[in-house]
Amino acid sequence: MQFLSILLLSLSSLLLAPARDSVDIVFAGDAMQHERQLNAARRAGGVYSYDSCYTALQPYIESADYAVVNLETPLGGAPYSGYPMFCAPDSYLSALKSAGFDLILTANNHVLDHRDKGLRRTVATISREGLPWVGSYDDKEQRDSILPLIKDIGGIKVAFLNYTYGTNGIAIQGNVAVDYINRPLMAKDIEAARNRGAEIVAVCVHWGDEYQLLPNQSQRALADYLTDLGADLIIGGHPHVIQPMEIRHSDKHDKDVFLCYSLGNFISAMRTTDTRGGALARVTLTRDDTGKAIVARATYRMVFVLPPDARHRDFRIIPAEADAPAAMQQKKDAFNRNAMRIFNRHNRSVPLDTLPISSYIR
Repeated sequence: MQFLSILLLSLSSLLLAPARDSVDIVFAGDAMQHERQLNAARRAGGVYSYDSCYTALQPYIESADYAVVNLETPLGGAPYSGYPMFCAPDSYLSALKSAGFDLILTANNHVLDHRDKGLRRTVATISREGLPWVGSYDDKEQRDSILPLIKDIGGIKVAFLNYTYGTNGIAIQGNVAVDYINRPLMAKDIEAARNRGAEIVAVCVHWGDEYQLLPNQSQRALADYLTDLGADLIIGGHPHVIQPMEIRHSDKHDKDVFLCYSLGNFISAMRTTDTRGGALARVTLTRDDTGKAIVARATYRMVFVLPPDARHRDFRIIPAEADAPAAMQQKKDAFNRNAMRIFNRHNRSVPLDTLPISSYIR
């Protein structure tokens, strides 16, 4: 009788136990805006439209519980410009928001292209769009009011931090704040996030050598340092080409960590083989049997940028597995071959997502 009572109590506990939370976060690479993109987006009356750029990828981005992108251009106001001193129209940000992105990263080497004034206008524009951001701020007081940025994503509290190796030699003129890569600062920020209740800490880093398909020693050393600090997600950008991803186990913290050295370009007008696209990383967070939030798995999918043609006036991002116009098919195939060679050789426990985009439509 006592055994039966214990069995019934155990079954009852299982039935009444709440389901473990599971959420997906999508990370995109560098959202660039070169002169050719600016020209393609220009409409009559001085209007700039980027809305059609993301149509093919929008279902995938919107299907995530949270989506993050690196805004690698200031929103400094007219006149607008491409490389080397970027400045995009406000509609560039609006299109990213419409595509489904929830968080904007601003710590990159172009954040000061239009000096302090451009930085301030950029974060003010992001704020007016109702989007959160991390990486650069009006001043230290604004930084302190924003960080640690912790978002409740499906019941899991996730902190986001963002740092850059530099700003192309452009110095801060006044009191704006840019989060540069600084180990003591990173340690302090991660500790503050944990103290404020963050269960998962995502550190997004602008680092590495441009156009190199493998990380350098500095990236590897910093990734190890962030792993030791207890970061759960380490997401890289800046090289403008993809670099490997891995699920690594932290013995110190007894947990799995997702590391991506570079997601490459999300959208740009770059034309060398390896810069014509990038990867989107999808990370699933869940809870283990003790209720602890953990990295459950990660996948990636390749994306490719099509330039304007006779049928389409805009730059467009497509899934890299999709057919491209005849003029671009060979270029897309070459991009895919190079990227997949790197991922197949160097990725650890991060497979390619082969599901069709249509399967993500909610």
